[in-house]
Amino acid sequence: MGRISRIIVGRLGGRFALSKEEPKDSLKDRLRSLKLIKLLDGRFDVFGDVYFGGLGLNSLLEIPIRIRRVTGDFNCGDNQLTTLKGAPERVDECFYCILNNLKTLEGAPKFVGGDFECYYNKLTSLEGAPKYVGGGFSCYNNNLTSLEGAPKYVGGDFRCYNNKLTTLKGAPERVDGSFYCYNNQLTSLEGAPKYIGGNFECSDNPKHFTEEEVRKLIDVRGEVYCE
Repeated sequence: MGRISRIIVGRLGGRFALSKEEPKDSLKDRLRSLKLIKLLDGRFDVFGDVYFGGLGLNSLLEIPIRIRRVTGDFNCGDNQLTTLKGAPERVDECFYCILNNLKTLEGAPKFVGGDFECYYNKLTSLEGAPKYVGGGFSCYNNNLTSLEGAPKYVGGDFRCYNNKLTTLKGAPERVDGSFYCYNNQLTSLEGAPKYIGGNFECSDNPKHFTEEEVRKLIDVRGEVYCE
């Protein structure tokens, strides 16, 4: 078999050509370890986890294969990404894109079965976020001024604290876990989820909300923390 810069053989025997520019050694090692099935359209499904974190990538398009589905986790955190173009369409477990320079979630998977983690980026909105997230959704420590684009349903906790939100417009309609929106610029709870299966925390905002007004607006099954 030729040098790894020219061809890689996956554990399941699928072959794919790399780009002319030889990738980083750590990327080569990670590509070599993937369990791949090549699809008719030239893309790949991956069985198990994919870890492309800490590679200094500016774009996921630098990865020389296109991945349609990952049955485990997909981690592209700690890079220099500004968008998620080139990400898989579906991730059955968790998706991590933390510690990048993301200004948009354009290109994100449409379906994430576990958690979706995009905190510590430069996001101002959630446009492009997955349509379905079966686990938690964490978008704290960004520059969010709006939750527009958030999934309609989140199966775990929704964490949007430490942003610049003034309302909750665009928030999921249903959150089965807890909802954390403290330390924002909230003056209104307009747009808040209709149902929260866990706790609701909205402390440290310019407006002091009361438990009574929270429960009047939202069906919160857990505790309400306003202080």
